Amino acid sequence: MSIEIGLNMEFIRSEDKPFAAGVERAAQLGFRYVEPMVHNGRELLSEAGYFHSVSMDEEPLEIKDLLDRYGLKPSGLSAHCPLMRPEISVPFLEKAIRFAAAIGAPVVNTDEGIRPPWLDDQEIWVVMRYTLLRAVRVAERYGVYIGLEPHQSISKTTEGLLRIHGLVKSDYLKINYDTGNAYLAGEDPYKGLEAVKDLLVHLHAKDISIRQSETERGQVTGTPVGCACGDGVIDWSRVISILQRAGFHGVLSVECGTAEQAARSLAHLNAVIASQAAAQTA
Repeated sequence: MSIEIGLNMEFIRSEDKPFAAGVERAAQLGFRYVEPMVHNGRELLSEAGYFHSVSMDEEPLEIKDLLDRYGLKPSGLSAHCPLMRPEISVPFLEKAIRFAAAIGAPVVNTDEGIRPPWLDDQEIWVVMRYTLLRAVRVAERYGVYIGLEPHQSISKTTEGLLRIHGLVKSDYLKINYDTGNAYLAGEDPYKGLEAVKDLLVHLHAKDISIRQSETERGQVTGTPVGCACGDGVIDWSRVISILQRAGFHGVLSVECGTAEQAARSLAHLNAVIASQAAAQTA
């Protein structure tokens, strides 16, 4: 696998469509990889067909069959949960890892979640270490990576993200870098990517519009989706150059808000990759 382009299923949320409709649309747009989002139990909007999230109570091989029908592979699972709430996140991550293994997803992507107000500055690290230790035991057994994403109060900085990663020593604990979240939090996304490149297992290709940058940068720790890749502030030639120099072989999962943005993101990223490949062989 070289650098591939995938699509996070958040793009179909703007149309109030279910997972199956999003899979079909992603294939029509020309993507080869998608990143499903999973949840526990039963959720009203998903059950009614208005939302794309997949219940982990569903039969995972039926989800795999759906992906196979459209010639798609899962780049990973979006399985965000609060690491500082082990009563929630331990069973959630363990279940997500088993689900990922069943459908062939190589990584489960998550972040530390919202910090509970009742934990002090020392306790948060002990609790997160416990959660990650439990999750990593299952990840190692199933051969599925855990990808930590910059998204909340600690991981919004590269230093905080790496400190969380350093809580547990395992080859199956990696980084799912998010260019847009890092940028909005006030980080330099290129320096951040350089710092985590050797730990990178998956990347959220999220661009940020100039308007959102002007109103939110430094005020938030992330955002659900960005604009089309190439329309915003992220320099994708620079991102892909960093990945190529690092020898990254994996998926850039586009996180945007509409199918039209997804199509333009795919075209832009493919053009950047092709241009850099041509430059290397010239």
